[in-house]
Amino acid sequence: MANSYLFPLFLSLIVISSVSANFQRDVEITWGDGRGQITNNGELLTLSLDKSSGSGFQSKNEYLFGKIDMQMKLVPGNSAGTVTTLYLKSPGTTWDEIDFEFLGNLSGDPYTLHTNVYTQGKGDKEQQFKLWFDPTADFHTYTILWNPQRIIFTVDGTPIREFKNMESIGTLFPKNRPMRMYSSLWNADDWATRACVWSNGKSSCPNGSGQGTTERMRWVQKNYMIYNYCTDTKRFPQGLPKECFAA
Repeated sequence: MANSYLFPLFLSLIVISSVSANFQRDVEITWGDGRGQITNNGELLTLSLDKSSGSGFQSKNEYLFGKIDMQMKLVPGNSAGTVTTLYLKSPGTTWDEIDFEFLGNLSGDPYTLHTNVYTQGKGDKEQQFKLWFDPTADFHTYTILWNPQRIIFTVDGTPIREFKNMESIGTLFPKNRPMRMYSSLWNADDWATRACVWSNGKSSCPNGSGQGTTERMRWVQKNYMIYNYCTDTKRFPQGLPKECFAA
């Protein structure tokens, strides 16, 4: 859908371009006091972060199900406290949301890839990963696939997480509210640095089917998952959520 680039400048800058989209037609800058800009006749969008604040944009249209791809190269070095996001969200106080967030690091430490799913304003379904490559060295594709049966998060076509529709056992699933696409670059020093997050316990396969898909996801989760709400018994003293026990 779009290509996203993050450069190590005096300020952090995320540049998003596309040969198929026209950003003047399809999206709008929602905040940033001039730090977000659309140029090149709608073919280029930039978001920047300086000492005062960041910036963000949203799609003009809402969507009920779909697939979003973003190609990103993250800023190297010390990016502690910065968050780069790609997410879907519906309006209101009981909103639905699907999150992809990159949590900045201390120099030399790996980025944390943070995922979460909200339904009717309720989240608490975080999974976090480190990556099997340096996301600052080259461009990589991060994808959210959302349909009535499941949500799949993938990196370069490799699934890292699947959140299934398990309403039959009482688990909420976002399937009734259209969402807008959002992206932002912002400062979250108080919680976003990898060394602090959860320190106290704190596919081309649209249906997620196929043995190869499952095996790749299990490989990622075995080797690169660093937090899973389904194993955090301290956080859920009354018992883990029902979906954690479903196949």
